[in-house]
Amino acid sequence: MTEPINLNRARKARAQAAEKAQAAENRVRFGRTKTEKTVSKLEAERARRAHEQAKRED
Repeated sequence: MTEPINLNRARKARAQAAEKAQAAENRVRFGRTKTEKTVSKLEAERARRAHEQAKRED
């Protein structure tokens, strides 16, 4: 015979696992520092300007 499980504990454990998964997703999505954001913005602008300069006029 198997042991009975406490449904409250199971429910809370499932909720905690979902919260941890959401937190991990948020760390990936919003976890960049201001410096990293600024650097990537500057690199994108530099790449855009280089692309614009390399265009041929028709």
